[in-house]
Amino acid sequence: MLLDGINHIAVISHDVQRLGTFYESVFDAVVGETRDHGPGETMTNIRIGPATVLNVFVIDGNTEADRQTPMWGRGRLDHLGLSAASHEAFETIRARLIESGASDGTVNDFESEFSMFFRDPDGLEGEVLISKSAERG
Repeated sequence: MLLDGINHIAVISHDVQRLGTFYESVFDAVVGETRDHGPGETMTNIRIGPATVLNVFVIDGNTEADRQTPMWGRGRLDHLGLSAASHEAFETIRARLIESGASDGTVNDFESEFSMFFRDPDGLEGEVLISKSAERG
């Protein structure tokens, strides 16, 4: 393959501190500094994997972060699919999602992988997956 995963996903939020705290506590993400990104706009990078970042924008007057719709009605970006590093990591993330109230912990069996859904503090739906063939730690 010519690609090696996702570099970044850009999202709009009203509260980057709340969002950063969630991704730090559940996924051990690293929240970078917030910097100006234009008039009335800031960007904060939240590193969610070795080569994957959420670019979180806060934009004065933008109401897109308020808009919540059901699955497949969300526009071009419907949800995030995140790969757990191991089965042990999947279980750690699952426990943290349940503890934070972001998921009921239901694990779906999708033939070649296990999956669980969550909703972050801004309402963006996410999914954590682990391949059934991944080595168990």
